[in-house]
Amino acid sequence: MPKQKTHRASAKRFKRTGKGGLKRFRAYTSHRFHGKTKKQRRQLRKASMVSSGDFKRIRQMLSGLK
Repeated sequence: MPKQKTHRASAKRFKRTGKGGLKRFRAYTSHRFHGKTKKQRRQLRKASMVSSGDFKRIRQMLSGLK
C-alpha cells in the first residue's frame, strides 16, 4: 500500500507543539478591524490549539509530518 501524503494546505496552517498537540492561528484577522473591540483584536493575535473534535481529522491530514 502506498504511503499517505501530507495535505500541503494543512501543513501550512497547523504546527505541532512539543507535547504533540496542534497549534492553529485565528480567523477574522485580515480586515475590518474597526468593527472589533480592542480586546478582540488583541486576543486574535495569539495562536490557539485545535479543538478536540477536529484534532483526529487534522492529525490524519498531517500524517506525513514528523
